[in-house]
Order: sequence, then C-alpha cells, then structure tokens
Amino acid sequence: MNLFLFLTVVQAIVAAALVGVVLMQRSEGGGLGIGGGGSPGGLMSARGAADFLTRTTKWLAILFVILSIALAVVAIRATEGRDIDDTLDRSVSDSAALAPATVDETETAPVEDGLADIAE
Repeated sequence: MNLFLFLTVVQAIVAAALVGVVLMQRSEGGGLGIGGGGSPGGLMSARGAADFLTRTTKWLAILFVILSIALAVVAIRATEGRDIDDTLDRSVSDSAALAPATVDETETAPVEDGLADIAE
C-alpha cells in the first residue's frame, strides 16, 4: 500500500503542476500542436516561453497518463486474490432483532363487534 500512496501523492503533484502550466499559457489556440519548428528568438522571447510551456504541458500530460496506468495496475494487484464474503450468515442475536414482530390474535378485539356498536 505504500507504493500506492506514493504514486497517489506524485499523481496529485503532477496534476497540480499540469493545471498551473496550462493556466500560464496564452489562449491563442494551437497548444500541443505537432510541428512548429524552432523559435527565432530563443528561450527568453515570448515565442520561446510559449514553446517551453507547450513542451512542459506535453511531458506533464504524458507523465500523468503513465501514473494513472501505474496506479490502476497497483490497485489491481493489491486487490487480486482477495475473496469476497458473499455469505448472509448472521448470528442468532442479529436474526432475532431483525425478525418481524408477530401479532397475537387473541389480544385484539374483533372488528365485527366494534362495527355493530357503531351501527346501532
């Protein structure tokens, strides 16, 4: 379970970084586009910063997907081999508490006598 917890924490950090990098980008469209070539102004220009953020977004997204698959594999292996208890066996005290109450018919007044009194 320690591996699962570690991967979950790393996944949360990568997700937060991915959100931050995406929010820092300008909304001109064409993000993560294929092609594009090199930037004429280098890394410190506006175009260079946009390329850097685009590349960072791509690698964070790839890392996020890989971590998601790894978490799924670890979760499957952690639950493999466990038997599900599908029995409905309960102790006697539980069954007595859940049993429906029985009505004693000798204690109830007959309905016909009550109706006859009302009719008269």
